[in-house]
Amino acid sequence: MMEHEMHPPANKTTALYVVATPLGNLGDITLRALEALRTVDAIACEDTRHTRRLLDHHGIRAAVFALHQHNEAATAQKLLKLLAEGKSVALVSDAGTPGVSDPGARTVAAVRSAGYPVIPLPGPNAAIAALSAAGLADPQFLFVGFLPAKTSARRQQIETLRAIPAALVFYEAPHRIVATIADLAELLEPQRTLVVARELTKLFEQIATMPLADAPGWLAADANRQRGEFVLLVSAAPATQELPADALRILRLLLAELPLKQAAKLAAEITGQHKNALYQQALAWKDQKL
Repeated sequence: MMEHEMHPPANKTTALYVVATPLGNLGDITLRALEALRTVDAIACEDTRHTRRLLDHHGIRAAVFALHQHNEAATAQKLLKLLAEGKSVALVSDAGTPGVSDPGARTVAAVRSAGYPVIPLPGPNAAIAALSAAGLADPQFLFVGFLPAKTSARRQQIETLRAIPAALVFYEAPHRIVATIADLAELLEPQRTLVVARELTKLFEQIATMPLADAPGWLAADANRQRGEFVLLVSAAPATQELPADALRILRLLLAELPLKQAAKLAAEITGQHKNALYQQALAWKDQKL
């Protein structure tokens, strides 16, 4: 296990400072983050123009260089060279916390492997901000981040998340929001709660709560609701109900002859039981090889 002592940035410690920056409102930056950005020798950032606006707003003059998903492997070596020269470096993303659905994780791993301290400076995070304002009663949550862009892969991942007894937290971009919400509404239980948190801390911030089944219609009703950066929160899977013995018997018979999805659908039509409950039971049997 690697450990390091905490030092304030003013000491010019040779270290990588992982600095959380505002989601939108430039005032949402900590005093400690500002101190670090003023005192490090260089700042690695996703987009130098974007970060320069933040630095200019706070009167910070610092050397910046780009470190993003397309150049992270190579640029991490540049960062390690600076550390080897006794320099201190800050790592920031365009918004929020680096390494959380943003570049940075590979860089942090490389720095730690090289034996240099990595010092986190906590602050804004879109998932936590959305959860704090969502009002969901679930005691646990699973941060999923971005779902796959391709339809088949996205739907497959949603299927794997369906039975998890925790709130699900997703990030999504505006050009995929309609398709993602349609898939969530189709594949998850309609009675689940969906919280749409859009443009957090920005001028057009919106946080809306609704039954998951209503979400596609809500999104289609106003084109403005499809703009911006999104955090989607879906309440946890409802408690499973005991299926009647006759429904289980019918499901087993159908599974012997039909694919899992088709068997669950037909069993629901025959027995009147909820299709998702039958599907989950069939999955459990498959996992147990019963």
